[in-house]
Amino acid sequence: MALDQAWLRLAGLRRALRQPQRALDAVHQALALAPLDFMALALRASLLERLAPEDAGRAWHEALAQRPSGELPAPLAMAVAAGERWHAEWSAKREARLDAAIGALCNGENSDRDWRITRMRNNVLRRTRPFRSCPTHFHYPGLVEREFHPRARFPWLPEFERATPIIRAEMEALLASGRAELLPYLQYQDHEALAQWRDLNRNPDWSAIHLLRQGNRIDVNAAACPATMALLETVAQPRIPGASPNAMFSLLAPGTTIPPHVGVNNTRLLCHLPLVVPPGCWFRVGAETRPWREGEGFVFDDTIEHEAANPSDRLRVVLIFDLWHPDLDSVEQEAVARIIASDGAV
Repeated sequence: MALDQAWLRLAGLRRALRQPQRALDAVHQALALAPLDFMALALRASLLERLAPEDAGRAWHEALAQRPSGELPAPLAMAVAAGERWHAEWSAKREARLDAAIGALCNGENSDRDWRITRMRNNVLRRTRPFRSCPTHFHYPGLVEREFHPRARFPWLPEFERATPIIRAEMEALLASGRAELLPYLQYQDHEALAQWRDLNRNPDWSAIHLLRQGNRIDVNAAACPATMALLETVAQPRIPGASPNAMFSLLAPGTTIPPHVGVNNTRLLCHLPLVVPPGCWFRVGAETRPWREGEGFVFDDTIEHEAANPSDRLRVVLIFDLWHPDLDSVEQEAVARIIASDGAV
């Protein structure tokens, strides 16, 4: 028998003999040898319910974090159910304490500051966790990392939103004409090591009508969408041979899920302008999940882990295009463009 399990058995025996403090001492010996053992953590938490009730909730917080998957034996399940109640009460008090500490500091005067304070609060409560920019190829240091960037940084966005009916009409007319160049979004070679895309690779369930693709205008599509193309001219899109600009109508078929992934380059951001959104469609970037809403655009960092789903029975369509990260000045933009172009782009 492992030494930690011997200490754990001794703790159980002492508890049965109604020696809770000595039982707790034995549990601590077991945890010194196996700090993440669920049984030891749960026994410690249950002992603290009597010995130090003010500490029991946090102890259950630590124990429940190591709870194994699957069904628990009946006696243990009962103890854990009681522990969950202790944990819930402790969590509610903790949340109230944090909210009281923040007080009126989040007052709407500075939305960026409010977001940072609230995110710290939620990270502490384990409602969210930190996500970082992790581009697959090109990382530029020192740029602001946000899942969804503040609208105020993109003064052109309301004009796109107001034009949603026009953009949607151009897209629908192009689709109806039968002349659109419509391609599966992913077109990897079979030998490329990209297992996460196996189900969607060359699959029309996730398709694109490209207007601009890796710096090239797709004439058959772009010519049918003059208003959309004119609006894109108002945006500071990267101009990198073989890489940018990019703009497309993204079509996600019913019942299709795009798995978590990250983009190639953190010097650009992506804008989504939802055009056709059935109920239930959602989009997650990092710790924030939001529904698409027709005509409500947003800008996000695609080098932070993101995923999407269309659980409905109808097609979802979003206009997507890239733009320079607003932290970059013109010299930095030129440097980035030269580096990416000289490296063969992506």
